[in-house]
Amino acid sequence: MVEKPWSVPYKSTCPACGLLCDDIALENNKVVNTNCSKAITFFSQPLNDSAPLINNKPVTLQQAITHTATLIKASQQPLFAGLSTDVQGFRAVFNLAKKTHANISHINAPSMTRNMKVLQSTGWQTTTLTEVKNRADVIVCFGDINTHNPRFFERFIDCDGMFVTAKNRQIIMFNDVENNGVIKSDALYQCLASPQNIPAKAGYSCAKPAWVLPCRATDFPSVTIALRALVAGKRLKATEIAGVKVSDLQKLADKLKAAKYAVLTWAAKDLDFNHAELTIQNITETVAILNKTTRAAGLPLGGSDGDATANNASTWLSGLTLNDEHAEHDVMLWVNNFSPEKVPPQTNKPLIIIGNSNIKCQADVFIPVATPGLDCSGTLFRVDSSVVLPLKKLRESNLPTLSEVVNEIEKLL
Repeated sequence: MVEKPWSVPYKSTCPACGLLCDDIALENNKVVNTNCSKAITFFSQPLNDSAPLINNKPVTLQQAITHTATLIKASQQPLFAGLSTDVQGFRAVFNLAKKTHANISHINAPSMTRNMKVLQSTGWQTTTLTEVKNRADVIVCFGDINTHNPRFFERFIDCDGMFVTAKNRQIIMFNDVENNGVIKSDALYQCLASPQNIPAKAGYSCAKPAWVLPCRATDFPSVTIALRALVAGKRLKATEIAGVKVSDLQKLADKLKAAKYAVLTWAAKDLDFNHAELTIQNITETVAILNKTTRAAGLPLGGSDGDATANNASTWLSGLTLNDEHAEHDVMLWVNNFSPEKVPPQTNKPLIIIGNSNIKCQADVFIPVATPGLDCSGTLFRVDSSVVLPLKKLRESNLPTLSEVVNEIEKLL
């Protein structure tokens, strides 16, 4: 099928990360108002109206649906994984899982579980992206937020809010700068008192200078517990924690306590080590201590592949959040609407893929479906779970939607 230039609304929503930027303008099939690599990659996906496949051979849609239903009906332990889709797609898959007693697991289950363990065990005090823009005057980032949410600083920090201006915000970053090349170690800032003297570096998307403390993600447990203790008024005998000066941590603690609205943010995907939830708990408990005397909040960032949507929809449909369960299975149904490069884990069991038409992976059954935000409309939860945003259909496609395919499978069971 030959693509025609899209008849695009003035603004479109981008589902490439959890921010769901709803100001994307497109012209002649190209993003024209941002250089965000994630947005450009998403909206540059080619239209592929290829036929469904059974054992890599083209078949009709009905044949593929019938064979999928046969495989699931014969299964004793089905696993529905990936779950990278929008609200409507997840609801359809959830209903099919309920009918077939299948286990479900999201592609981002490990990072989602790190956050959920903290929320379920001790609770937390978090904020929204809009509140960050309107009120936050001190923002502490643990990890490379730019990698996960490239426009976070542009849209919520480097702009004036209702109660704070961009020039009055202070940004502190704990980041492994040696590895990601954001800022070279010889240009690190040694003093929080005069951040205006610190030049912004190439490759760092935040236009406002920041105070960067070099710290690997694996050292966050030590650094966050030390910061928590200092905010609580404790004294530390050590002069350095994981390469970070305790005197710098004390300056940061004082800055947090003096802030009108401090925000501590992290991306759970960066915390890929054992018991990472304890590090998140250090951050959220620091927020709780600050709230005894001032205003502070946490902000879990990241978000991709519809993970916030899947988690919220699962909660209201079942009362349970999604967990990191690696269930035994005798057939796997892999659902992936958004990211063709993310393929299912290896399995020696029958594999069914229903998803993005550009996925390249061998499977017993492959059913290409429309991508929300490109080939069909849809809805997604933003990473802060405060709003649901619409995805618009931008081009004509012969592909069915995920919910249409799954509903037809369910009818045959």
